[in-house]
Formats: sequence, structure tokens, C-alpha cells
Amino acid sequence: MIIIIDFGSQTTHLISRRINDFGIKTKIINPEKTNSFFASKINRKSCKGIVLSGGPASVYVRNAPIINKKIFSLDIPILAICYGMQLAAYLLNGKVRPGKTKEYGPATLILNKKSNILNSLSQHSQVWMSHGDVVIKPPTGFSFVAQTKSIKAAAMTNEKKKIYCIQFHPEVEHTEYGNLVLKNFVAACGFGLSRSKIDVARIIRRIKNKIGSAKTIAAVSGGLDSTVAATLVGKAIGKNLIPIHIDSGLMRPGTTERVIDYFEKKLKIKPIIIKAQNHFLSKLKGVTSPEKKRKIIGKLYIDLFEKKLASIPNIKYLVQGTIYSDVIESRGSKHAANIKSHHNVGGLPKNMKLSLVEPIREFYTDQVREIAKKINIPTEIISDQPHPGPGYAIRVIGAMNRKRLDMISTADNIVIEEMKRSGWYHKVLHSFAILTNTKSTAVKGDDHNYGEVVAIRAIVSKDRMTGNWAHLPYNLLQKISGRIVNEITGVSRVVYDITTKPPATMEWE
Repeated sequence: MIIIIDFGSQTTHLISRRINDFGIKTKIINPEKTNSFFASKINRKSCKGIVLSGGPASVYVRNAPIINKKIFSLDIPILAICYGMQLAAYLLNGKVRPGKTKEYGPATLILNKKSNILNSLSQHSQVWMSHGDVVIKPPTGFSFVAQTKSIKAAAMTNEKKKIYCIQFHPEVEHTEYGNLVLKNFVAACGFGLSRSKIDVARIIRRIKNKIGSAKTIAAVSGGLDSTVAATLVGKAIGKNLIPIHIDSGLMRPGTTERVIDYFEKKLKIKPIIIKAQNHFLSKLKGVTSPEKKRKIIGKLYIDLFEKKLASIPNIKYLVQGTIYSDVIESRGSKHAANIKSHHNVGGLPKNMKLSLVEPIREFYTDQVREIAKKINIPTEIISDQPHPGPGYAIRVIGAMNRKRLDMISTADNIVIEEMKRSGWYHKVLHSFAILTNTKSTAVKGDDHNYGEVVAIRAIVSKDRMTGNWAHLPYNLLQKISGRIVNEITGVSRVVYDITTKPPATMEWE
């Protein structure tokens, strides 16, 4: 296997997924566990390679996660990524300093010297960066082998010891030759390559083994993730599945109708519909913090589910469509930073009466779509753009009320209509509007108007872990802008967000 030491990167699990896709086993461990892990002769023998992940810390600050530098003397190939590269330099007596220019998002990698880890890469290629610190002096025996416009140390290697250090992230889809870098590393570890496939039958067996014959409720939002999760559980336990859809009023129009249509026709199960728009708006009244909104919504969902239990005896489990990008942004590992509490992860109350079942927790968006095809989810659901669980509440910056809900719903509908009309809808992962809570002057009908600014965001991504802004045609942006300003009272102007992830998140809050 290949051991991945997790220093808290948002993409540590993604490194594992990429290597698993080659048919190679991985194991993720925390840095504190490395001494005890490698003390075992069995572990040392089975470990054919080590990956040091990225992370949010700086190597020179107090309590930064660290490992014993003896790990570099185990005669095992090592790939050190981002923070891992900085830590390798620091432990082996190189020098690390805060960079004069921080790099977040795309950069051009320029190869300087031949290196096994960068073998077969183009001389110039796009990579994805996310760092503030930089190695300014390599340790003895190491050479810088690649650079970017901002830093000389985009990669350094000790070819003799097979220690490869790279400042960029090969695991993310927006690094042009990222998979090739990882293939070069697993080849250095002595592995051949094969293609790993998702075993849907195995997922269903695991669900059946966990739940047995117990009655189970499923939280179904109408989106792909919750639909796939509920369908997998339905295939495992049949009529013991009880889908519940809470109509919060925060989702896109037509969502409730689609839930009813799918579960009644596809699974032959009548879902329970809870109308709760007024309840959600009441609880969100005056709340401006996006983190508080997420926690309020998460708690309210659970409260409504548990209240429903009074009329449905012997319910033990709650099914959720949690995927891995939800988990890691909600501080999914020990050294990771909390980006935001997803309502179905960090937003959940600590004391729940129900046990969670999350069949797709370890998967990413593109993998969930692959599973959906295998279990015959309708194409219109698979190809639909995802909508966040907290819905429009997090696309309204600032306080939420019925007027602003109507504004964001109308703006969002205009975006979707024009994206579909232009043929761009299925070319992007996300496209949506945001009420920014910022005011700007406009002139409407020769009269002064001081209205809200609406932002548009459209993102190209496969797995939500990284994203690039979509290069929408100017005439499409003009149509969207013109309709929003003209059709929504109280909107003064429209702006287009051209920020990548990272540094930005998919959503604005």
C-alpha cells in the first residue's frame, strides 16, 4: 500500500482517491501516529510509498504538525506535496520563508531539470497552487527542478533517495498533468496500474448489513446526492425506507414536485412532504452570519424529522446524501481548517435520536454521478446542477426575509433559463445568483434608484474540490444582467465573479 500522512489538507482524501483509481491501496494516518506505525516491521514491509499531504499550517509556527525526520531514511519513495514539501525542507535543514507573493489557484509550471516525478510533462503546464510559504533553499542532496513565475521552488527532488517534493497539488483536476505526476510516483514505488471501479453491489450489501430490517427515514432534498443515497438504501431495504422531503421554501421552484414524481414512479414509495417555509423564514429572521444560518437550518431539519418520528414507530436511522466535499469543508480531518459547517455535517446537533447512514460519504460529485448512472437515476436529475442543502439562505448575504427570498429566486431562475437557452447549462457544474447585500446607484426611468448588487457565479469543476470560473460569452452575460436589472425591483446592477477555488469557495458565504 501507499501511506498518506494527513497534515490537514482539504484534498488529502482526494490524493487517496486518485491513487485508489489506479488500483492501489492507500491508508491515511495522522502525523502523530507515524512513529508507532513505522515501528511495526509488518507496516514497513507493506508500505511501498509515502505521501506527505498539504495543510493549512506553517512549518515554523508553534504546534505545527510534524513528523520524525527518520522517515526520510526508511528507503521508501516519498512524495511531499505543498506543506509536505515545506516540512521536508525544514526537517532536512533547508530553508522555508513566507513568500513575497502568495499563490492561490492556477499557475504555470516551468520545468528546469529532468526529474522522474515530472517525467513526460510538457515544458510549460498549468498547475494548481494554494500556499503562502515557500522553500528558498533546498536541503543537501536536493535540487530545484521546476519553477513558476512567482517562485523558484515549485518542485525539488533527491533522485537518488526517491524523495520528490512539489509545491503544487497534482491531485486536483485543474492541475493539467496531475494524474501523470501521481502515476510517475506510483511507478517509482514499484506498482503497476489498473483501473479501480465503484462496486455498487458492495455499497448496497454494506447498507443492508448495517440497517438490517429496521425502518429508516431518508432526507431527500430533490438534488442528486440525496436521491442517490436514498435510492441505494431503497435497493437494500425496500419498503422499510421512508423518504421525507422538507419543503423549506429555500430550494428551486419545482423541487418538491420532482421528489414526489421520482419516488412514486421509480421506487414505488410515496414520500412524506413537510411544508415548512414559514418555519424556516421565522427561524432565520434577522440572522446574518452564514455559519449560524447553516447551523439553524441543520438543527431545524433534524427537529422536524424527529418530530415526525412520533407518528412513525421504530425508526432508528436517518439517511443523508453527504459527500466528501461536504465533510472536508466541515473540518473532516484532525489538522484541517473548518471552512464552513455544511448543514448535514457540521450543522447537525450533537445529541441526535437517530443514527446516520451516509452511503456516499466517501465519494465526490463525479463519482456520485457514476453511481447514479449505474442505478438508473433519470438523466435530468444526474445532469441537473447541484443546489446547496441550505438553499437560497446562503445565497442571500445578510438577513433573510420573504422579499429577499423572492428576489434571489427570480434572479436564480433567470440565470438558469439563460444558461439553458444558450447551451451553457451542462458545460458548468454550478451557475447561480447571489444577493450581495451591497447597494449601488442606478438610473431607472430617468429616476435615481439605490438598489442591491447581484453577483453571478459560474464554475467549471468535476468534484467541487477545485474550480475555475466559466468563460461565459459576453452576450450571454449581457442577457442575464439585463433581465435581472429590468425584471427585479430593487436590483441596481449585476457583476460576474471571476475567482477560482481556491482561494474562494464555491458559494459566497
